Amino acid sequence: MLGRGTRLLAAAAVLACIVLVGPGGPSGAHFARPLPGDAVKEVVPNRVMTWNLCNPCETSNIDRAAEIATYAPQVIGLQEACVRDVKSIRDYLEIVYGLDYHVEYGSVLRNWGRCGGAPWSPGAYGQAVLSAAPMTDHVVVEYPDGGSEDRGYMAVTTTVDGQPVRVFNTHLAERRQEAVRAGQTGVLAAEIARYDRAIVLGDFNAVPDAAELSRMWALAMDTDPECHPAPVGTCRTTTDWHLKFDYIFLRGIAPLTHRVKPTPHSDHHLVHADLAPV
Repeated sequence: MLGRGTRLLAAAAVLACIVLVGPGGPSGAHFARPLPGDAVKEVVPNRVMTWNLCNPCETSNIDRAAEIATYAPQVIGLQEACVRDVKSIRDYLEIVYGLDYHVEYGSVLRNWGRCGGAPWSPGAYGQAVLSAAPMTDHVVVEYPDGGSEDRGYMAVTTTVDGQPVRVFNTHLAERRQEAVRAGQTGVLAAEIARYDRAIVLGDFNAVPDAAELSRMWALAMDTDPECHPAPVGTCRTTTDWHLKFDYIFLRGIAPLTHRVKPTPHSDHHLVHADLAPV
């Protein structure tokens, strides 16, 4: 594995090439864009985010990094994530925006169509967690039944607002596979139940009142105060097709804020929340 200095040197060289080539260069190459004026300047220690990156999509990793850097969460759960894309995003976050993250991967599939690579060695695909604090006890679990595509969850222990917490990140089976998702949430919920404090990030591919999410609601609450298994108020949608599929479930932790930010760089919105102190 490359050391941090070697990795940063390589990332700086790539960045220099992109800036020099500019918009007229190869597909996806363009200037790193500045952040909006109200962007935070450093990592927010009590903020967590979930984001399905959209894959395969024609999206620059520099743009993905800029979206994340605008809100600079302490912990970020990514779905539909290729390892090489996450490595690139992480490098841009540090080189361009001065945000240093640790990373762990929850890859459950190798897929050339999604992640490229040599035909005999396709890229790894699944989930990833970025954390400003070190992570321990990293596990990756593939669901016994992934549905139409292998799916799973990953978990790490890290700190949010200075407190240790178990963080899960998952991507459930695609729509119209309700029975498969029910089995997946059963596997996930059994593990979450072992912890008094947990954050569960992910794309659940199910609306809040879907029966397959009942195991999750029995254990945790979503950071959206209007979002419950029995519809009340206005539950914010998180996708371009006006459905809520993306959740930040909390167990033993209370939310302070909940925000959903549409982005042109994915068909899923960025969802982030600030958490209350213990």
